[in-house]
Amino acid sequence: MIYKNKIITKYPTVVFGTSSLGNLYIKLDDQVKQQIVSEAVSASSGLTMFDTAGKYGAGLALEALGKSLNNLCVHPSKILISNKLGWFRTKLETDEPTFEPGVWKRLTHDAVQRISYQGILDCFNQGNELLGEYNAQIVSVHDPDEYLSKVKSNEDYEIRYHQILDAYAALHELKKAGKVLSVGIGAKDWRVIKKISNDIELDWVMIANSLTIYSHPQELIDFVAQLSARGVHVINSAVFNGGFLTGGEFYNYAPVDPQSPEGSSLLDWRTTFFRICKDYNVSPAAVCTVFGLNYPGVGSIALSSSRPERVKSNITMIETKIPTVFWEAMQEEGLIKDYLR
Repeated sequence: MIYKNKIITKYPTVVFGTSSLGNLYIKLDDQVKQQIVSEAVSASSGLTMFDTAGKYGAGLALEALGKSLNNLCVHPSKILISNKLGWFRTKLETDEPTFEPGVWKRLTHDAVQRISYQGILDCFNQGNELLGEYNAQIVSVHDPDEYLSKVKSNEDYEIRYHQILDAYAALHELKKAGKVLSVGIGAKDWRVIKKISNDIELDWVMIANSLTIYSHPQELIDFVAQLSARGVHVINSAVFNGGFLTGGEFYNYAPVDPQSPEGSSLLDWRTTFFRICKDYNVSPAAVCTVFGLNYPGVGSIALSSSRPERVKSNITMIETKIPTVFWEAMQEEGLIKDYLR
């Protein structure tokens, strides 16, 4: 499909994440995955936007999404698919995948990071193959922060950064040719997003694990406002810090060690957070969602669920009214620096 001269004028407020389709933390049956996709489509008033990536289950999320949409007979014109590119499916030659060990369950493939001009095109083409009858209309370079974190020297940093710029050159060529609608970035380290946004024209950014009720530095808040002023659409993702803020055992996809100073501090923060939520009869998930969506400059929020019955409630959560006294209590306890008014 060619999207020549077509642009996205408005992104949906809620973007449906697909990490659960890639067996994040637990293996889901194909029927459950299809139910999740079905609930997302039926709950959307307009276009349904899915956010996926080759990294999610080494391409399993892409495969499951395409298969589910096809089984449900969803017309391609009814959906937007964002594929964050940079991870390429490979043969599994070890007991478990080599990327993010312990996070993705019961996979039959591995994945390697390929960030370069040709590497990103290979990821794009493989992603569309895995999607089957569907294509990614929205693309980005995924985890450039992780790619840069592996540098061994200043020279290596420059090489890797130029490979990222080359990857974006390929994505902009896809856009110019009408093969995709928009080009963005998805990363956990917002400082890397800021650096790249100064060198590359971006239509949107997805900030993960960064602008949450637990972590919201002023520098990031200022950056989000700057992006919005420049017309860059901001999607806030992973506002539960990998599930930790709603009771999970992983913080930003790494297990929390209660015996470590960092782990103990995280658990203490969450214990107080849960107590305040109980005091004011609000759910932690709703608080995280409202906080993550309503900061000035944020245009959309990406939410993911492994339970079909929770998909619709994810949409209704954004309308939850959190009382001002709750935010005041959070601030008085030192859990947040500012609160939504």
